[in-house]
This record gives sequence, C-alpha cells and structure tokens, in this order.
Amino acid sequence: MKKKFALTAGFVAIMGLAACSSVPSANTTSAQQSSMSTETTLQAYNWALDTVTPKGQKPQAAPAGLEGKPLVLSFSDNQVSVDGLCNIMNGGYTVNGSHISVSNPASTMKMCADEKVMRFEHEVGQFLPTVSQWDVNTNDATPVLTLTFTDGTKWRMQGEATPETLYGGAPERIFLEVAPQREACSHGMIPNYQCLKVREITYNDNGLKTKTGDWEFYYGDIQGYEHQPGIRNVLRINRYTRQNIPADASKYVDILDMVVESETTVKL
Repeated sequence: MKKKFALTAGFVAIMGLAACSSVPSANTTSAQQSSMSTETTLQAYNWALDTVTPKGQKPQAAPAGLEGKPLVLSFSDNQVSVDGLCNIMNGGYTVNGSHISVSNPASTMKMCADEKVMRFEHEVGQFLPTVSQWDVNTNDATPVLTLTFTDGTKWRMQGEATPETLYGGAPERIFLEVAPQREACSHGMIPNYQCLKVREITYNDNGLKTKTGDWEFYYGDIQGYEHQPGIRNVLRINRYTRQNIPADASKYVDILDMVVESETTVKL
C-alpha cells in the first residue's frame, strides 16, 4: 500500500547565487572599480550572522535561528535572501559606495513551533530595511561583512563561499528520483557500502515528464539531502562540475535545491 503526501513547496523561492563580475569602462573611477569589486565579493559568499553590537555596547552573540542555525544573508542580482528562520525571506537591495539599502522584505507564511524563532523572524523583517552602511573585510581567512543600521547597531557576519564561487560557474539543473531503499553496492574504499538508487527524470517546459532514465547506484552524498528509508523522493538538484577533481571523487557536486515529490511506501 502506498501513501502519498506533500508534493511541492509553492512559496519557496530558491535563488541562484551567481558570483557575477563586470568589466569597468574606461571612464570608471578607481573608487567605483573598488566598489564593484567589493560588491562581487558580497555576492560570492553566504553571510552567517555571528555577533550583534548595539550602539555603545559590547558585541553579543547573535540569536539562534531555526534548529539553532544562524541567520544567513545571500546577495544576488539586486536581491537579498534571508535563510535560517522559519520562513525564507526575500527583498531588494542596492549599494552606492559604502551605503546599502534593503527594500520590501517579504517571506513565506509558514508557522513555526519555536516562538523565539518566530519573534526573531519578525524582528529581522522590521529591522533589515533600516540598514545603512556595509563593509567587507577579506584580509583574514574567513571574510567578514559588517552591516551598520540607522540606530548604530552593527551586525558582524562571516562569509562562506557559494557553490558558484567554489566550483567556478552556474549549475546544471537536473531531477533525480531516489528509490525508497538503499542497496548494497561495490565501493573500493568502504566495505559493505549501501548506495542510493537514483534515476534521472526529464520534464518539458510545461512541467510534464518526458523521459525517465535507468536506475543507477549513486556513490557519495547529495548535499542537503537526508535519505529516510521507505520514502521515495524526486529531487531538484543543482549539479556543479568540479574544476579540480580530488582522488576517488566524482567530477560532479550535487546540491539539493528542492524536494518536489515524496511518497511513503508501506509493505503489508
């Protein structure tokens, strides 16, 4: 007997985080060139909130987000996304030299059982549009973004390179169906290894399935995906191609973008 549940996440907008670069014109001033270079760095990282410093006070540990994870800001194509809360929040942003502004933050409407996180989410939505200044420091091993707000509060955020930055380009979008159960497969490094079984699905522009590939063993892991035995999933995957392939590693890096279909299989 099969029991079907939860297909698509309708409101969730997964943003492509492109580390874009531009070529300044001959008339561009050195200050403008520096600003563009820094904005490229801004877009090249996901920024996790580390400390909050109210004006005239000492730095304080940032409030925890959902499941104890930090709040994370990502910038791309004049859009900023906020992750790590109950809902995904998106807004517009512009920079002009050291000035930054955020406008019209909006979020999905999912409720959260953690009231502290819900309050934090509400505060972020109210506070983020008051940001006024920004600065990126790349002198240390971990880049640091400092945001300053109109009331003098400062956010210190640590950068983690986006996949586009790590792997040197935009991903290929593919869909993989994952079978409910792992199966034993031959692995040269790990005895008794249990592989995922996957097959690629192709859809047309109207979202209709046009092709289903053959089942294959999947060696390794899909980043962001945790397999639950007995559940068949169809995953939307961002597939990156490594420039330098480590020994005994795939040339591809697959990162979960969205679970588009799930089905629980119950054996009687």
